Amino acid sequence: MRPKSTPTRTTRTTGTARTQHRVALVTAVAALAGAATLVPQQAQAGPGNPYERGPAPTEASVTAERGPFAVSQKAVPESADGRFNKGTVYYPTDTSQGTFGAVAISPGFVSPEAAVGWLGPRLASQGFVVMTLETNTPLDFPDQRADQLLGALDWLTTSSDVRERIDASRLAVAGHSMGGGASLRASEKRPTLQAAVPLTPWHTDKTWEKDPVPTLVVGAENDTVAPVAEHAEPFYSSLSAAPEKAYLELEGADHLAPVAPNVTVAKYAISWLKRYVDDDTRYEQFLCPPPRPSSTISEYRDTCPGS
Repeated sequence: MRPKSTPTRTTRTTGTARTQHRVALVTAVAALAGAATLVPQQAQAGPGNPYERGPAPTEASVTAERGPFAVSQKAVPESADGRFNKGTVYYPTDTSQGTFGAVAISPGFVSPEAAVGWLGPRLASQGFVVMTLETNTPLDFPDQRADQLLGALDWLTTSSDVRERIDASRLAVAGHSMGGGASLRASEKRPTLQAAVPLTPWHTDKTWEKDPVPTLVVGAENDTVAPVAEHAEPFYSSLSAAPEKAYLELEGADHLAPVAPNVTVAKYAISWLKRYVDDDTRYEQFLCPPPRPSSTISEYRDTCPGS
């Protein structure tokens, strides 16, 4: 476990709220979810860390729609043991660099897999095997979704067609809304996970002192479904056992900001997963010093990895 650093905090700024059309967002994501664009170039493995995958990152590479790895995808049928429903696996086609870390992602309450579908190919193209889930029922609560996330990771590493591409010791979870709450519960239940990224998370449990997993909590300034003062902020503050943690608040955004392609969400999710799933310190430059408030970030708190 890495030693915990002294928390740092940037100053909060007030921005003009940007109105987002909820129906249009979900419709757009549903249209985008099935596409996994192939990227032609081959990535280069770094020599300093056996888990490094891909070339040295730049601002352009972590904000690009696709990373250096070409990606394929497979539909996943309903699991035979009922631990999770169907889903989609996105994975790098290049196996020359060895195995990859894996990430399971859950959508939120009454939301389809398509609501998190954009993250599948985006993260996979950076060097991860990613599974986006259709939950057992749209009404599943966070703890049920947590069990499904863990079931999906177990299936990926033991039974899936891509299991030989995965390093079973380097796993992570993420999710939106109740799926974000699920990622917290999954981390608490399975402390060997390497990282978690809850996106505008919702949960009735506000305290996560027993969660030891490096966690990036993403909140939205104008979230009225899971207001940050009642959800994301206390979640972050309670993560006392996490060796590293960060809280990113999206400027002027609402609860559904993470269900459409979002450059800020992608940049910091990629950097967090690379840093803690792959132990890739090349990505610390995007996390520490912490980002300052801007037109996209209203607030950022962190323990500044590596300090």
